[in-house]
Amino acid sequence: MDNQAKWLCQLSDIEEGQSKGFFLNDDGNDQIFIVKHAGQVYGWKNACPHIDGAPMAWRKDAYMDASKQYIACHAHGALFEPVSGFCIQGPCKGKRLEKVVTEIDQMGNVWLIHSNKNK
Repeated sequence: MDNQAKWLCQLSDIEEGQSKGFFLNDDGNDQIFIVKHAGQVYGWKNACPHIDGAPMAWRKDAYMDASKQYIACHAHGALFEPVSGFCIQGPCKGKRLEKVVTEIDQMGNVWLIHSNKNK
């Protein structure tokens, strides 16, 4: 495990098709979020590519659309594939979310390995 890794949660804390946001500093806003899709966890920066830095959830941990199949930017109506972060609908169609690297250890802990939060 990377010395800079940050513990996020237990894998069992997130149901299939659900998401969970995390703040990495003290401003109280989620900088990143993870989604559980097809039994895997995918991490993304909480910033819609339509407007640089625009947060995506309409409430805490609400990053998925109503069908729980796509990540949604509730401010702009964009939909993203949960595995690739590719935008399939909305004003940023063809762009991607910025990925953050996560890892799940043998105990089911989800760790943040790398985030480009300093960009």
